Amino acid sequence: MAGGPVAAGGGVGGGGTPRNKWAGILMTAFAAFGGILFGYDTGVIGGVKVMPAWLRTFGKDDGTGTYAISTSTESLVVSILSAGTFFGALLAAPMGDFLGRKWGIVSACLVFSFGVALQMGAKAVPLFVVGRIFAGLGVGMVSCLVPMYQSECSPKWIRGAVVSCYQWAITIGLLLASIVNNSTQHRSTDAAWQIPTGVQFIWAVILAGGMSLLPESPRYLIKRHRDEDAAVALARLTSSSPHDPEVALELDEIRANLRAEEELGESSYADCFKMTHNKILFRVLSGIFLQA
Repeated sequence: MAGGPVAAGGGVGGGGTPRNKWAGILMTAFAAFGGILFGYDTGVIGGVKVMPAWLRTFGKDDGTGTYAISTSTESLVVSILSAGTFFGALLAAPMGDFLGRKWGIVSACLVFSFGVALQMGAKAVPLFVVGRIFAGLGVGMVSCLVPMYQSECSPKWIRGAVVSCYQWAITIGLLLASIVNNSTQHRSTDAAWQIPTGVQFIWAVILAGGMSLLPESPRYLIKRHRDEDAAVALARLTSSSPHDPEVALELDEIRANLRAEEELGESSYADCFKMTHNKILFRVLSGIFLQA
């Protein structure tokens, strides 16, 4: 899956931070809701493309009164989402550095919603395919930015479990897609496929609305030299005061990690495929084959 969870450094909650602070856990776990977008969008098309109402709109009469689409068209409609997620995942990292992790996810939801709107308004395959591309772009960005946000904001001692919630949410999305498809498939109007498609707006609104209320990643704020905002964000994540000594220590650790990264110099996507002393290529290939 494009941009699957990667637990990066810079999580909150060092060794001296109490482990009963549930605020940060719940806030970062909510971000896993983005997995529902991915799972639902992946699952819903499997039911929609065989609905008689959808085939009447986008297919052709085969001469017997039955409407159908060609195999190549079916493959295009289904697989084009992956093309969008590929480019969305590539765009997510620079967008996350420019807008921030939090607002990057909100922006991805807007792109996703635009794609859903195109699909709902489509009366021909080309526009429906374009909608799938934009939905894929949004999903690809979400699939990269959500684990990034979680790994930077969740307490270190439970970070792995929090990030894995994203994959769990994907399976929930697949389940929801099957339920909604089965509920509308026997309708004779376009509502049969428009309802399952339009339900995706609900997931996008929930994720975007919730993320707009959550704190930004302290790591991102420190990187942008917004130290006061970083203290406030970290205080919310740890249920403490911005002036708490533990917050100051945690921010100092984040600064030290960022300085260490800066000393390593700039990097690019090309570095992911270079055999270096720290086995970057081996790690990348391991991640690729694990998700294949």
